[in-house]
Amino acid sequence: MRARSLLALLLGLVTAACRDQAGPGAEKKEDAAPKTATAEGAFCKEHGVLEAVCTKCNPALIPVFKAKGDWCEEHGFPESFCPICHPERGGRPSAEVKDDGAPPDGTKVSFKTKETARLAGIEVARAAERPSRAQIVVTAKIVYDAAKVAEVNARSTGVVRAIRADVGTKVRAGSPLATIESAEVGAVEARVQAARSRVQVAAANYARLKKLHEEGIAAEKDALAARQELDAAKADLAAAQSAVGMVGGVVDGASRYTLTAPIPGVVTQRNATIGRLVHTEEVLFEIVDTSSMWAEVDIPETEVPRVVVGQPVALSVEGLGEREFSGTLGYVAPWIDPQTRTAKGRVALDNPDGVLRGNMFARARIAVTASGKAVVVPRKAVQRAKNTHLVFVRLAEDVFEARRVALGPGDNEFIEVSGRVKPGDPVACDGSFLLKTETLKGSIGAGCCEAEEPK
Repeated sequence: MRARSLLALLLGLVTAACRDQAGPGAEKKEDAAPKTATAEGAFCKEHGVLEAVCTKCNPALIPVFKAKGDWCEEHGFPESFCPICHPERGGRPSAEVKDDGAPPDGTKVSFKTKETARLAGIEVARAAERPSRAQIVVTAKIVYDAAKVAEVNARSTGVVRAIRADVGTKVRAGSPLATIESAEVGAVEARVQAARSRVQVAAANYARLKKLHEEGIAAEKDALAARQELDAAKADLAAAQSAVGMVGGVVDGASRYTLTAPIPGVVTQRNATIGRLVHTEEVLFEIVDTSSMWAEVDIPETEVPRVVVGQPVALSVEGLGEREFSGTLGYVAPWIDPQTRTAKGRVALDNPDGVLRGNMFARARIAVTASGKAVVVPRKAVQRAKNTHLVFVRLAEDVFEARRVALGPGDNEFIEVSGRVKPGDPVACDGSFLLKTETLKGSIGAGCCEAEEPK
């Protein structure tokens, strides 16, 4: 870094911002413009720029701006405040636009001579055009698959007598978790025994009356009544046995039942302890099957219209290096979070080796429909200044111009940019950081070179 600064000092880079470039032009246009037009005053309503620097109304200013290289051939205005290229400046020179701390679009960095430019060793590459690989990059969080999470509570009020599984235990469906003693279970078991006795009596009575009916001794209605009683007894027994099944089954005929796992997975919570009185509303165990997980993605409100269910998603997870996980967008919430102004999306992910864990943070790239062509530049050609991204385009052997860009999707080498960078533009790669430092006040290298007004 220090070597770069010393090199800049030796080579004598000259930084000329757009606001500096407007100086000489402003002096000459005062002679050509009407006396009533001042920099703070009249606006040219017809052309949307300050009347004092309107080249449409004052053609004599055109050679001045062209001589300074500040000219938009396409629209016939100075590039630094062309109302079509830079509508955000409101037809005013960049010096009059509120400064955001970053170099204005169009800032020029000039070498004193072509020889110093050559010795600086700044390498350039051509911006290229390729089919847009549009994607939306959003934050995401790994969560459990809600369809594979089980919360196990007590089937009836009772006292925990044994713990059969602990946190971290891998269980199968039906594996025992705890043994609970319950008076309610004793009552259910007594009901089962009574129902069984009733069935036995009803079955014997029906068999007897049926035989007597076949021999012509008993009336048919008596046999039918006995059959009806047998069916009712069987129904009561089935109901009692179902109640036993609801509490997990009776252990050794005592007033105890075994709490079992409803799904295979890993025990992630245990809230039961031996001797504790538990109630039906309490969750005693949580079991999670982590063979698949969900990624909850936060889709910005402005991007929601571009997102639809079924789009492919690639995720990189913090802590897992360069490994990527892929899936498809399976759900997009129909509402926007009022605090974050994002919509929740959901992506199902396979997790056979269990490396994905709940509450991991990730970055998701949602592939959206590509729209036409995009301009790409090498990643090292993009420099960040404050909250702005810059690309330096070579205008001449000894002149570079900073152009603000917005970043799009990219890969390890190239990234899409949008702004005043066109296919074929020579952009600075190696050495672009040095150019950036010369455009920022207070940055490393800034101010170490002699600054001159452009002539």
